[in-house]
Amino acid sequence: MDEICRKDTVSKMTLRNQVPRILAILILPLVVGESARSQQFTFQGQLSGWTLFSGGSSAPWKTYVGLRYLPEFSLKTPITKKIALDFDASFNLYGSARLYSLTGAEASTKGRPYRLWARLSSDQFELRLGLQKINFGSASLLRPLMWFDRIDPRDPLQITDGVYGLLFRYYFLKNTNVWLWALAGNTETRGWEAFPTAKNNTEFGGRIQVPVPRGEIGFTYHHRRMDLTRGAAAMVLSAGGLVPEDRFGLDGKWDIGIGLWFEGTLIHQKSEFLPFSYQRALNVGLDYTLGLGNGLHVMGEHFLLDSSREILGAGQGLKFTAVSLNYPLGLLDNLSAILYYDWKNDQFYRFINWQRKYDRWTFYLIGFWNPATFRIYQSRDRENFFAGKGIQFMVVFNH
Repeated sequence: MDEICRKDTVSKMTLRNQVPRILAILILPLVVGESARSQQFTFQGQLSGWTLFSGGSSAPWKTYVGLRYLPEFSLKTPITKKIALDFDASFNLYGSARLYSLTGAEASTKGRPYRLWARLSSDQFELRLGLQKINFGSASLLRPLMWFDRIDPRDPLQITDGVYGLLFRYYFLKNTNVWLWALAGNTETRGWEAFPTAKNNTEFGGRIQVPVPRGEIGFTYHHRRMDLTRGAAAMVLSAGGLVPEDRFGLDGKWDIGIGLWFEGTLIHQKSEFLPFSYQRALNVGLDYTLGLGNGLHVMGEHFLLDSSREILGAGQGLKFTAVSLNYPLGLLDNLSAILYYDWKNDQFYRFINWQRKYDRWTFYLIGFWNPATFRIYQSRDRENFFAGKGIQFMVVFNH
């Protein structure tokens, strides 16, 4: 019998080690005293398993299996009638294997915190500290403002790593809201990044959203220092590997019978080692539900991403168009499909998903036909299971 190879990976933390200690200090007063009687403690989780077969005309067919468990613990305690303190902890326990035969496989297991935060909140504000998800913007399929996550619209579970930091949000009575954040200890690439943030670097930024007739508009800013010596595009440098980066984002959406939106970003990176100082991205989209049968929801987006030496100069990059269709077949079943077209490389990405949902169980049958090399979404684990042609079956249990 062939030996099964296993690789165990433990999440590495430096500055992030302080987050559990800070959260423990915040939570300790809640678990003692008379206030404990008003606490709300919940435990829930999601268990998912899948099998995938993929290959192509020029590549051998491969078989993968995977299992993931996301346990989540949460605690909520009212401090006053209007202010509450919450704590949330969840973990991503994940294992996958590529099967070579009935007796051999290459397997890996991983475990890391998924969310770990404490939050002070009321009806108009929240202050959240720890490992959390931060995302915003108007686009859905191809997002220029995918700055702090890697949410793939084709993933039924919408799994994405979080970031360590402090987030403050305030909601004014007329629907204007302000976000401020400071991030630390995040050394992996996120979103469209080619280079990760420098170690021991504090990032900061903010966002404001204001209502406009029939919609809203938002402006976002973020600053960090990136490290050119690490990441997928790492360079060998004797000095000067840390580069300041400023990001600016503008987005808006309106409901005028059909949904309309745009989302654009400008990123400035000034370094003698980089051929282009500016990266620009733009998304325009619309959606509408057609009165066919149970209602066919149609969404379309067009996306541009390029790099340039000058802020308004000619650029080099990618251009994609995406169309999404979603149709409820009945009370239990739903059918969806997403089609991407890469204009530069003249390639299609095709994805179709059938879903059947019960109270706690959900079943997915997914088919895909894509290029062997992915140019849309990156994977933290450096392997994209949706490359090439294939089929996936997934079972999800929520408790």
